[in-house]
Amino acid sequence: MENRPSPRDSQLSHLRASDSNREQIAAVLGEAMSTGQLSHEEYSERLDKLYQAKTVGELQLLTHDLQVDQRPAAANLITPATSSEPDNVIAVFGGTERKGRWRVRRLTRAFAMFGGMRFDLSDAEFEAKEVEIKVTAIFGGAEIVVPEGMEVRSKGVGIFGGFDVHGSANPDPSAPVLVVKGLALFGGVSGKPRR
Repeated sequence: MENRPSPRDSQLSHLRASDSNREQIAAVLGEAMSTGQLSHEEYSERLDKLYQAKTVGELQLLTHDLQVDQRPAAANLITPATSSEPDNVIAVFGGTERKGRWRVRRLTRAFAMFGGMRFDLSDAEFEAKEVEIKVTAIFGGAEIVVPEGMEVRSKGVGIFGGFDVHGSANPDPSAPVLVVKGLALFGGVSGKPRR
């Protein structure tokens, strides 16, 4: 029986790879070398590619021809959440921040009133190919930091405020897409790629 990525795998291939994903694949490659499926040279080559990979699909290609028991678990590195409930983030007379390794749901509703919030998507895992953050900022603000290569579609409105969200100048077609909607009333919503 051939080891081929399943249709479900291909649905996840566009998602950004995390350090945890890379560690899992590194373990699979190590086992493949110990069982004689990979020579030391092949193992080194794949390990180099592992740390250059940006998406789950690129990681899956490194193990698709290996017969390793852990491969099915490693191939499904990121699974869509079973719940489609939106994520609600609120900052009233205060602040909140999302950063590090966190899951960006299909829809995030953000409300800032006399407060501020910051979303750093640099190391985030995305629930879908296209995610949406809907921001309402009233006398408050929100800042969004996106990874290099991510496409951003800004559909917000600023009234006595600003709504200025930008993605990468050269988006990666395999990267997730971020849609930012909402309203900035006497407030501001800004976003730009991390340099």
